[in-house]
Amino acid sequence: MRGRFITLEGIDGAGKSTHLQWLAQFLEGRGVKVRLTREPGGTELGEKLRDLVLARNYQLHPETETLLMFAARREHVEKVLLRALDTGEWVLCDRFTDATYAYQSGGSGVAWDKIVLLEQWAHHGLQPDLTLLLDVSPDVGRQRATEGRTADRFEREKQDYFLRVRRAYLRRAQECPDRIHVVDANGSLAKVRKALEDIIIRFCFNVT
Repeated sequence: MRGRFITLEGIDGAGKSTHLQWLAQFLEGRGVKVRLTREPGGTELGEKLRDLVLARNYQLHPETETLLMFAARREHVEKVLLRALDTGEWVLCDRFTDATYAYQSGGSGVAWDKIVLLEQWAHHGLQPDLTLLLDVSPDVGRQRATEGRTADRFEREKQDYFLRVRRAYLRRAQECPDRIHVVDANGSLAKVRKALEDIIIRFCFNVT
């Protein structure tokens, strides 16, 4: 039986990495074999491109950045995602193509339609079964993202950039309401995890 493909999305500081680890433990507790991965990254090439894209001292043209994201994604789809799903593993991925719509189109101005075409080309029909969009205000996200560490190139962007990114994410949620579930991530850790648990149980285990 094919595994489930679940992605977590949100602006920097929304809590994706924290909740991803907790979700993996939650699913494993219900007998699910889980593969954790991330974008950009997930493969040797993807991790190298991640370092390039996030580098603070390297400024890329937005369309170049978009093409690099999809180059990494094509490798990820072929070498990690499809193989894991075909063996019955559930894949939990920190970001996928919704992030490209949000950051490269919403944030940096790449034409939305260009990303649509690249998505069709690179995915080979693969889409997440479920996307959990952790929605947080840019002010809260910035505070959380930079606590105790040096900000990467994206995290150093100004607030209006993250406002555009957030709007693009919410646009994607409107376009894909059956797949993308928006979760208010401004509240406490316990409240957010309860919301995530309810969605996972209802969507993946058919419990109401």
